[in-house]
Amino acid sequence: MSYGPPQGQGQPQWGGYPPAGQGYGSPYPQQGPPQHVGYPPHQGGYPPQQGGYSAPPQHFGGPPPPAGYGGPPVLPPGQHPVGGPPPQHGGFPPQQYGPPPLPSPGYDPRAQAHGDASADADALRAAMKGFGTDEKALIRILSKPDPLQISLLRNTYNQRHRRDLERDIKSETSGYFRDALVALVRGPLLDDVHNVHEAIKGLGTKESMLNDVLLGRSNADMRAIKQAYQQTFQRSLEADVKGDLSMKTETLFSMVMAATRNEESTPVILAELDRDCSDLHRAMGGQIGTDQITVCSILSNRSDGQIRAINQHWQQKYHGSLEKTIDSEFSGHMKDALLLIVRRASDRIMSDAVQLEDAMAGLGTKDVLLVQRVVRVHWDRAHLDQVKRAYTHRYKKDLIQRVKGEIHNNKHYEGLMVACLS
Repeated sequence: MSYGPPQGQGQPQWGGYPPAGQGYGSPYPQQGPPQHVGYPPHQGGYPPQQGGYSAPPQHFGGPPPPAGYGGPPVLPPGQHPVGGPPPQHGGFPPQQYGPPPLPSPGYDPRAQAHGDASADADALRAAMKGFGTDEKALIRILSKPDPLQISLLRNTYNQRHRRDLERDIKSETSGYFRDALVALVRGPLLDDVHNVHEAIKGLGTKESMLNDVLLGRSNADMRAIKQAYQQTFQRSLEADVKGDLSMKTETLFSMVMAATRNEESTPVILAELDRDCSDLHRAMGGQIGTDQITVCSILSNRSDGQIRAINQHWQQKYHGSLEKTIDSEFSGHMKDALLLIVRRASDRIMSDAVQLEDAMAGLGTKDVLLVQRVVRVHWDRAHLDQVKRAYTHRYKKDLIQRVKGEIHNNKHYEGLMVACLS
């Protein structure tokens, strides 16, 4: 049976599976470049070129980027945006310019894929029914759906076979192969929720996992995560995270989880930009110590576009690197969190490439992080392609071959990771 988009909705689908008219449809029309799951789209990109590719174009200091790139316009000193005053500083609520953006694909429970997923649901049941498990079928079927399609497939399986797909996978598979399959079946929102819970439960905090999920998120996605966490665990995300962190780091994450960042439509006003850089410089250049609250307040409340502009303006004004200053003034979890905020805003594509390598570098593989980072990046195929090019550019090797060489001793785990990255 063919299962395509609903009548009157022949627009492109999120993700690359299956082709239009042969799979699950998408309920929303595509406008502009594809959205990146879990964060605003990055400006520019890494188009394939002979011999490599160039870094993403920078727009601060020149004309605004073309429409659809997601970057804020840059206004000269003294000029306020039409329709409202300049953005607020510190912990004050940001001004809104235009309607707030929708959550990323998979983060809005109201969004549903249309079509018929019964054939894939039946194939999944057949792969796990009876003696033995057809791991190749599980890999083939579960590695390709986009965020809305995986929700339709999971619901179809549960209703059609009166079983629970996640529970069946847990009972039929094991190890990191099982963990990756479960992450795929949950979809990006529920997987984020479970990863945050895993990061803070028990003794100690799994800081990298917490950073991966919560930092650099859009307001809409952060609100979705908080609501889904409450519904899943009947507890407040803010309260659970607060009880697991030290005082200053707790303050940073409280600001992050407040979901009051300036939206990406908020203009970059040069006078405000210069003031942010001056405030950051005073906060990190004093003789008596670092004003951590000022640094956290600015970086947690500015949009990605504004942080990109701050990063570049800092370089021009102080002839040094903002990242190096943060690295020298902070330590531990606070330093790692602030650096990730800046890196994700400045170049999300390269940041994701570096994080994938970090999960494999050194003695032993950080498999928990590798699974989460591969699954997270695979939800947006356009973004994934850019990450693979960025990885090759930085490390002079192919990402898929790197992953295969790192986990070659587990063929099903390796096969699933490769399928997610292909």
